[in-house]
Amino acid sequence: MKSFNRSFGRSLGRTGLVLLASLTLIVVFPSFAGTDEQQEINWVSLLMQLFGGLAMFLYGMEQMSEGLKAAAGDTLKDVLAGLTKNRFMGAITGAFVTAVLNSSSVTTVLVVGFISAGFMTLSQSIGIIMGANIGSTFTAQIVAFNVTQYALILVAVGFFMLFASKQEKIRHYGAMIMGLGLVFYGMGVMGEGMSPLRSYPPFIDLMSRMENPLLGILVGAVFTGLVQSSAATTGIAIVMAASGLITLPAGIALAFGANIGTCVTALLAAIGKPVEAVRASVVHIVFNIAGVLIWILFIPQLADFVAAISPAAPELSGKARMAAEVPRQIANAHTVFNIANTLIFIGFTNGFARLVERLVPARPEEAEKIIVQPKYLDAEMVAIPAMALERVRFEIGHMGEIISSMLNRLDEGFLQQDRHKLDEVMMMDDKVDVLNDAILEYLSEIRQHPLTDNQSDEFQRLMGATINLESLADVIESDLVNLGRDFLELEIRPSETSSLLIREFAAEVILAVAGAIQSVRENDETAAAAVIAQKDRIRRLQEEALQHQSQRIAVQEPKHLKLVQLEMELLGHLRRIYTLAKRVAKEFVPEEVASNA
Repeated sequence: MKSFNRSFGRSLGRTGLVLLASLTLIVVFPSFAGTDEQQEINWVSLLMQLFGGLAMFLYGMEQMSEGLKAAAGDTLKDVLAGLTKNRFMGAITGAFVTAVLNSSSVTTVLVVGFISAGFMTLSQSIGIIMGANIGSTFTAQIVAFNVTQYALILVAVGFFMLFASKQEKIRHYGAMIMGLGLVFYGMGVMGEGMSPLRSYPPFIDLMSRMENPLLGILVGAVFTGLVQSSAATTGIAIVMAASGLITLPAGIALAFGANIGTCVTALLAAIGKPVEAVRASVVHIVFNIAGVLIWILFIPQLADFVAAISPAAPELSGKARMAAEVPRQIANAHTVFNIANTLIFIGFTNGFARLVERLVPARPEEAEKIIVQPKYLDAEMVAIPAMALERVRFEIGHMGEIISSMLNRLDEGFLQQDRHKLDEVMMMDDKVDVLNDAILEYLSEIRQHPLTDNQSDEFQRLMGATINLESLADVIESDLVNLGRDFLELEIRPSETSSLLIREFAAEVILAVAGAIQSVRENDETAAAAVIAQKDRIRRLQEEALQHQSQRIAVQEPKHLKLVQLEMELLGHLRRIYTLAKRVAKEFVPEEVASNA
């Protein structure tokens, strides 16, 4: 129900923006108002059908996309995890992912995350961004089938699957089918509502002006910028074509404008983000605008080509033939245009990268006003739990890097008797606290979306890892740092034997913490098993150290007794850290291994 409310709310918001755009058109083209012909049209009924159908159309797209995301989320994760450096395979991957997500902007956000994580360079990512434009035409191809007579059957079947089935996969596919039915039903309602406009002179005059490609591109870009969905713009152009209201060249111009308008979403997504995000968005913008500029003079030739390759209806004539042929032709033109642009530009990915790096240079180093920020927790991903959980995994790795640095800095502070390094460890723990809060808040947002059983298990593992690693950092900050200060005040160095035993024990614990972090960040079962396997060595080292301390406890000097006490406390805190690291690792091994840990 929460998913329904969110999707329906977004659809209503978009519909409101479309209403605002329509009112603007009436102001810009005053011939829509105050004419005798206007009295022949029931405007109340027309607007009710237009915007009611549009709300169903947009909500259906959201619902279809949500169902696809939920059903194919794990597949997307596997596809992206196996990304190749081959730019052509990258383009195919980008097309597939965008077809499922129904958003080239979300694909761009995913790419930014992989660049930030160091999994790919900007140059390698450009093929994926180019392929995303091809994937964005998938919805238009579906809409062009225009099987409105079967819409309610799809809604009924999807509704039954969604609410009657207990299997998650079937429910997700049910949501997708119901969304598809709503798309077609909304199209039918809009088409029926706009049918009186076929003979309405002011509207015919406006549509004739759309033959001017510059005006068509402008309208398409503005409309797409408002609704933030190129698929919605192209879909509505197809609906109008199915009613015989626009010609193929006008539909192509609107599709071109949609490609430019969708860049607004990418720009908005990049605001306040790292330079990698801005560069990826600029790649999207430059590629889309360059593609439109190349084709703007060849719209007639593109129209002739898609008319030749698309199904024809020679038995019809006039607007009836337009209504039968043009919707599929617009969808094909949109696909051909984006495939051609990808083939034209994919050989120049390195040049694109250099151009964008010049347009968006690296930012100068500034004094940090915020001690740390999450690197991977992007709000765009929350709606795709499989991908969002992957981002959590990366962010836990980010937090783990800081914890590993805390241990290394603490080690240096003990060795060098450096109070300043101990103070630095305290400040680093503040960063861990910030990231811990951000991760838990992000997990809370993910939990508001439907999760599969596997995703629920992963959710629990990642939440447990976050809490245990934060507790581990607190042991370092609260216990070990204070212990280090006590060592400094005592002004007595441990014996060579004690130092050797403690150093060996500490090195084993540091290794365990690194392994636990790796097991989370990379979902590495081998690393997790290695951490668990350390328990016998940890126990043996601790027993050796305690046996040595028991021999020294007979020393009568107060300072030496205090030193022995501090060393025993240090061993205890280090053992506590290993226990927390092992607790993290246990979540990432098979149950039979974890039960023996």
